Amino acid sequence: MDKKSWVHKITEGVYWVGALHWDRRLFDELIPLPEGTSYNSYIIFGSEKTALIDAVDFSKQKILVENLKSLDVKRIDYVISNHAEQDHSGEITKVLELYPESKVVTNPKCKDFLKELLLIPDDRFITVNDRQPLSLGDKTLEFIIAPWVHWPETMLTYLREEKILFPCDLFGSHLATTDLIAEDGAELYRGAKRYYAEIMMPFKNLVKQHIAKVEGLGVRMIAPSHGPIYKNPSFIINAYKEWTSDDVKNEVVLPYVSMHGSTEKMVYYLIEALVGRGIVVKPFNLTVTDVGELAMSLVDTATLVIAAPTMLVGPHPYAVYAAYLVNALRPKLKFFGIVGSYGWGSKMVETIEGILTNVKAEKLPYVVAKGYPKVEDFKSLDRLADAIAEKHKGLRIL
Repeated sequence: MDKKSWVHKITEGVYWVGALHWDRRLFDELIPLPEGTSYNSYIIFGSEKTALIDAVDFSKQKILVENLKSLDVKRIDYVISNHAEQDHSGEITKVLELYPESKVVTNPKCKDFLKELLLIPDDRFITVNDRQPLSLGDKTLEFIIAPWVHWPETMLTYLREEKILFPCDLFGSHLATTDLIAEDGAELYRGAKRYYAEIMMPFKNLVKQHIAKVEGLGVRMIAPSHGPIYKNPSFIINAYKEWTSDDVKNEVVLPYVSMHGSTEKMVYYLIEALVGRGIVVKPFNLTVTDVGELAMSLVDTATLVIAAPTMLVGPHPYAVYAAYLVNALRPKLKFFGIVGSYGWGSKMVETIEGILTNVKAEKLPYVVAKGYPKVEDFKSLDRLADAIAEKHKGLRIL
C-alpha cells in the first residue's frame, strides 16, 4: 500500500484509487456503520484507452483527485458508472471537468438517473446494453445489466482478460480497512452478511439470478464498490447462495420494547421457554438496538416474534419502526408472532399486521396480556413456545 496516495495495485494495469471513510457512522441517515466504509474506485489502463470505474462519494473528492495524480493519469477516456447513487457517482462531474475528453459509459436507465442527479449533459454519455463489450486495446470490459441489485439501473462490469468482476454494491461490505485484498474469515463474512441484510435482502430472488450469471463467468477476483476485494470469489458467492436460499435456522428473533415492565416480563419468560425447548433466541431491546444487527439476524432465522406494549391504542413507536424495517427487508421468515400488553384498549396487533404486508410467514398464536401478565398469560406463552418448537421440528431444523 502506498502510504502517501493510498493507491493499490490489484494486477498489471488495474489499480484501486478509491477512498476510505474511517469515521462515517451512519449511511443514508439510517444504517449504522460501526467499522466505517469505503468508496471503491478502480482505474484500468489499456494499451489504447483508460477507464475509471466509479467516482467516490462527494465528501472524498480530494482523495480521488490526489490518487489519480499520484498515478500521473494524463487521460481518462471512459468513466464507467455501474450505479447512479451518489456514493458511487458523486465525483463523476469532477472527473469530467479534469479530463474533458472523457465520456460516461452506462446503460440507458442509469444515464437518465445521472442526468437528474448530477446534471450531466447528454453529449457526455455513451450507453451500453447487456453483455456489450468495450475495448481498451489489450483489455476488454463487458457490461452485465443487473436491475434491482439494488436499484433498477444497476449493472456489473467484467474485465475479461483478468477475469475481475466489478459488481458495484453486489457482494459489498461497509468495512474501512487498509487490507484491501482481504483474507477470508469471520470479520469479512460478518461485514458482508450485514451489508447483504441491509441492502440486498429485499431483492434476494433477483440477486439469486445474478449469482448464477457470475458463476458462469469463472471470475478470478471480485472487486465491489464498498469494502475489501475478494481474491477467493467462491467465499462470497457461496455465502450469498446460502443467504438467498430458502434454508432457515433454528432461531427466533425477538425485537421488543417495554415501558413499565409487563412486556419485558413476558419476553424474558418466552426466552426461557424457547431455550428450554432447544431453540436459539436472539432478543433485541429496540431502545438500544443497532438496526444493522437486527437486520443481519433476520437473514436466516425461521421465526420472528415482535413484542411491544400498547401506546395510545397502537403499538409503541419502536415496535412500529421494527415492523416497518422487517417489511422493507422481506426476510425469508417461515413463522411470525406477536407478544405484548395493554392497559385499557389496544389495536396493537392490527397495526403491526397492517405494516407487515410483505411478510408471507405463517402466523403463530398471539399472546397479548391486559396489564401485568398473569398465570394464564404465562401458560399462553408456553403454548406459543410449544408451537414454535413443533413448527421448527416440522422443518427438520430442531
